[in-house]
Amino acid sequence: MVSRLLEEYFEVEEGFEAEYEEELYIPEKVELKPARNTGVCILLSVSYSGEAKKALLKLYDVEKRIMHFWYDDSGHKPYCLTDMNIEDLKRSKVVSHPGFLGFERVKKFDVLKEREVELTKIIASDPLAIGGRRGAIRDLLPKAWEADIKYHNCYIFDRQLVPGMFYKVENGKLVKVDVEPSGEESEEVLKLFEDQVAIKELAKEWLPLFLAPIPDIRRAAIDIEVYSPDPDKLPNPKEALYPIIAFSLVDSDGRKLVFLLRRENVESSQPDEFPQDCEVRFFYDEYKMLEEIFKLLCEYPVILTFNGDNFDLNYILHRALKLGFSRDKVPISMTAGENPAALLASSVHVDLYKFFHNKSIQGYAFSNKYRDVTLDAVAEALLSVRKIQLKDSVSQLSYAQLASYCLRDAELVMQFTKFNDNLVMKLVILFMRIAKMSMEDVTRQGISNWIRNMLYFEHRKRNYLIPRKDEIIAVKGQAVTEARIKGKKYMGAIVLKPPAGVYFNVAVLDFTSLYPSIVKTRNLSYEVINCNHPECKSNTIPSTPHWVCVKKQGLTSILIGMLRDIRALWFKPMSRKVQDPAKRSLYEVVEKSLKVILNASYGVMGSSNFSLYCPPVAESTTAIGRYIITKTIEKAQSLGLKVLYGDTDSIFIYEPEELRIKELMRWAEEELKVDLDYDKHYKFVAFSGLKKNYVGVLVNGEVDIKGLVGKKRNTPPFLKEAFLNFVSLLSKVDTPEAFERSKTLIRNLARRVYDRLKERRYSLDELAFTVMLSKHPSEYAVSSQHVKAAKLLMAYKKNVDSGSIIRFVKVKGEPGVKPIQLARIDEIDVDKYVEHMRTTFEQVLTALGLDFDEILGVKSITSFFNK
Repeated sequence: MVSRLLEEYFEVEEGFEAEYEEELYIPEKVELKPARNTGVCILLSVSYSGEAKKALLKLYDVEKRIMHFWYDDSGHKPYCLTDMNIEDLKRSKVVSHPGFLGFERVKKFDVLKEREVELTKIIASDPLAIGGRRGAIRDLLPKAWEADIKYHNCYIFDRQLVPGMFYKVENGKLVKVDVEPSGEESEEVLKLFEDQVAIKELAKEWLPLFLAPIPDIRRAAIDIEVYSPDPDKLPNPKEALYPIIAFSLVDSDGRKLVFLLRRENVESSQPDEFPQDCEVRFFYDEYKMLEEIFKLLCEYPVILTFNGDNFDLNYILHRALKLGFSRDKVPISMTAGENPAALLASSVHVDLYKFFHNKSIQGYAFSNKYRDVTLDAVAEALLSVRKIQLKDSVSQLSYAQLASYCLRDAELVMQFTKFNDNLVMKLVILFMRIAKMSMEDVTRQGISNWIRNMLYFEHRKRNYLIPRKDEIIAVKGQAVTEARIKGKKYMGAIVLKPPAGVYFNVAVLDFTSLYPSIVKTRNLSYEVINCNHPECKSNTIPSTPHWVCVKKQGLTSILIGMLRDIRALWFKPMSRKVQDPAKRSLYEVVEKSLKVILNASYGVMGSSNFSLYCPPVAESTTAIGRYIITKTIEKAQSLGLKVLYGDTDSIFIYEPEELRIKELMRWAEEELKVDLDYDKHYKFVAFSGLKKNYVGVLVNGEVDIKGLVGKKRNTPPFLKEAFLNFVSLLSKVDTPEAFERSKTLIRNLARRVYDRLKERRYSLDELAFTVMLSKHPSEYAVSSQHVKAAKLLMAYKKNVDSGSIIRFVKVKGEPGVKPIQLARIDEIDVDKYVEHMRTTFEQVLTALGLDFDEILGVKSITSFFNK
């Protein structure tokens, strides 16, 4: 873990996208003894062992609580497919490739051509021979299929393995352990699909995935602290120049451990100053401390970190090598690529920073309770506990202070996986089962890859050829509707323009899983849209020239439809009805996991980056969505309901009447085949008159603000504080009279902030923007503000490099910014900060019926020319 300041601003400058994918390839010589016989195990990981040149499975023994290892015994090898025949391939460069092993003719069903095809499988000795480095076999072919699938995923698909489910080893053979739900429960669920043969068959296969028990996996959270001569600079893990001065571990059984490195000139501490519930060990030799750390990393089946890929394990690895450890004595390896993952030889490493950074997890699993993905912010939001707040840098702490600080971080990381009855670990296991992904992958990659793997698994099960993206577009065509938003490829969802003003007693009705419902009921899937059957062309999509097959149900429609129905018709209602606490807890987790997958599914399939992207499917989904919400609004108005606003898959009803709402819900289910339900209820909503821009206070006092930019992480502290005060005032509003009083208080608040700015009564710290450099200032092609500030520091002989935290203020004159070390308060450009105030608050103030310029007594350039 990095220090307080560094941890807060890590990854600020460049947004993190969790859609990357690395091969789980362990090249180092690691001796893992394969199991001959085991008890019942849960499959946690599938990777590729470069030493054994085989797939490697990590199996957690549920009873013994240890990890077992098993290497493939089927002779499975990396491969790709081509439409070239063997004779032509023999004359190509493929046969002279050092990784080439052989050919094999195979038959696949091509869903785009709707017929069986014969292809050549090119078999290689190593995953990197197929693809992943220059001169790979796939680059020697005019066209290749299934060449971009990472080998460990390919192995999962071919062997039809389900990570997160149960297996055992018997006499050296991997055996699936069947987990059958109770007959009565299974029958009840399958009754829901009585008239849907394809979905019922799929549900029968998937039901054990949802109902199988989820064991509590033995695990440990770790954290390190590193000495740094510069408190504003993150130690570079690859250079690993400075010693690791503290290591902490907290395990799932309650064990707590802290290692401290003895150093000169460090304030000594009394025994009672150290954390009392943990073992503290001192080391004079960092090398010996690392030896003990490596023993612990190998002891636990799962190791948890927060940003361990980028820092903790990355630093430990390179520090060990710098201190003279041989490579085979270090149980950590880093994957290749732009976003490397830290892998452990005998354990599974879960980096919770990347898991919580997943936008679908953030939004759908945790309802946007946290915005910033820092340890402190996520812990405060989910656990109501914070990191220990420091006044001094980590390097200046006493031993007792350092031990407490480091231990707290590991405690928080462990608590992330224990709170709410182990919710996070249960979600991870369920996501593994649904997406067919190893624990390392599912906790690091975005939901696009989850859904892709889920669909690829089903393709392989049916012996379908997985199509190339360019092939889908060539056969099915492009989108034809015109996008309303610049940069989009087709017309999106409908958003009504709301009336400006304040409205009390507003209900929001939400279409339950609208887009998954459309995919299911309208049979939307890349292989069945715009099919070749003349009799299907009359089955058109409203407002588009597309049509959908009536002879065959598409794979995406079956799969998403099954997941949608099993959540809406079983797990969601039963999670509220079932009396048994253990079963209710399981149902709640299953319902939440399905919510994450389903709510993200359309966004994924509507993205041109998705591997199975089909423009007509994406366009048809939004076209039907527009049709449904338009017809629903028309029906609501005909029933006498007052519709204020409509946004994508929800409508806002002013002063709702219960009987008319129920009638609207019944109509939507019968006529449109979608479920309309209560989503939330506002005490009041204030609309600015702009789309997607309003302020509302829910009946529980929570403030819901759309269109606000006031909580960005690099917003200066004075604006963050003003925002929090603003939210606090709104949360107390219950009546129109209270609303008017709050407007006066908000007006006064904004004016006070402005006056303090004009009178330069904010400190430089309160005005500072804080951004981390991701590379040396000289490597930037464009000098943004923090880079300009960094170059000014360098001119004053300050040591600035990748990882440095730059804190700067905006000043008059060129270059317009100064690092706070070089700035004076009288240099501050007040006008620039007023514009930041405007950006932060103007839209929200407008929604409340307040005018930013009028409050401040200033005129913007726009208002000047609009006279």
